[in-house]
Amino acid sequence: MSAIVIITIIIALGFDFLNGMNDAANSIATIVSTKVLSPLLAVLWAAFFNFAAAFIFGVHVATTIGKGIVDVHMVNEYIVIAALLGAIVWVYGCTYLGFPISVSHALIGGLIGPILFMAGPSALIANGIIKVALFIVLSPLIGMALGYLVAVMTMYLFRKKSPKKVDSLFRVLQLFSSAIFSLGHGSNDAQKTMGIIAVLLYTTGYLGSEFYVPNWVIFAAYTSIALGTITGGWKVIKTLGMGLTNLKPFQGFCAETAGAITIIGNSLAGIPVSTTHTITGSIMGVGMTKRLSAVRWGVATNIVWAWVLTIPGSMLFSWLFYLVISIFI
Repeated sequence: MSAIVIITIIIALGFDFLNGMNDAANSIATIVSTKVLSPLLAVLWAAFFNFAAAFIFGVHVATTIGKGIVDVHMVNEYIVIAALLGAIVWVYGCTYLGFPISVSHALIGGLIGPILFMAGPSALIANGIIKVALFIVLSPLIGMALGYLVAVMTMYLFRKKSPKKVDSLFRVLQLFSSAIFSLGHGSNDAQKTMGIIAVLLYTTGYLGSEFYVPNWVIFAAYTSIALGTITGGWKVIKTLGMGLTNLKPFQGFCAETAGAITIIGNSLAGIPVSTTHTITGSIMGVGMTKRLSAVRWGVATNIVWAWVLTIPGSMLFSWLFYLVISIFI
């Protein structure tokens, strides 16, 4: 394997690490804010189940990323490096500022940027990009609707129980819901890095004539995202867990359950959705069961702006990186 391919794979796994770092908040924000687990135990809990997803789910999302966004024949190692570096800059900056963004969309934007510059719009696969764009809107709305419905049903079922008993029960159940959400996170997000590594190996001739995702790529990606989750993006955790609304254990359970249903369903369908968008929508939906003003809409607006700018922002950075790289090749 050539040195440039090995370097690119290392960069891709570094991106996967940052993915786990930013998205740690998605899996643990609610159990930290409700004080079910300490921050350290929470990230260890989430990291374990991020990795466990490797043994449960297929590679449908990885295939979509690898073959469904851009013409795979137009991709080379230099485009992949530019895509990864552009996405890394955007993700690290947003993590540092505490914005819970879609790492997936940063990667997709990073891939589109240099391809668009080099080959034009004809090299883009419209159906795949439309699917991604559609779920930028749909995933938080689905999460919000499910979060609201699950919370309303839970409140109705436990309406005759004392608050103390409800709190004790859902402190245990929240461990379960967080674990399921972390499985969903691993199943969708780690696969995006698998897809980019697999397309790199395919276009450089290391996979032969048929596109597939090697087992070593699967385990390397899941390990990297789990290690990133352990480090935790603490500013992002604070934004999601305490910035949007105040949560009790049963509300944390409802938000995580709604988010897990949405993400796992999309993973099985091969749709690369944003776990950040989904859990943010779920938390907002749960918060709305108290009253609309229980959601801090100013914080939510800032988050949405970060979502909107992620694809064009990472496109711009990856395009700039490709311009620099192209000087030396």
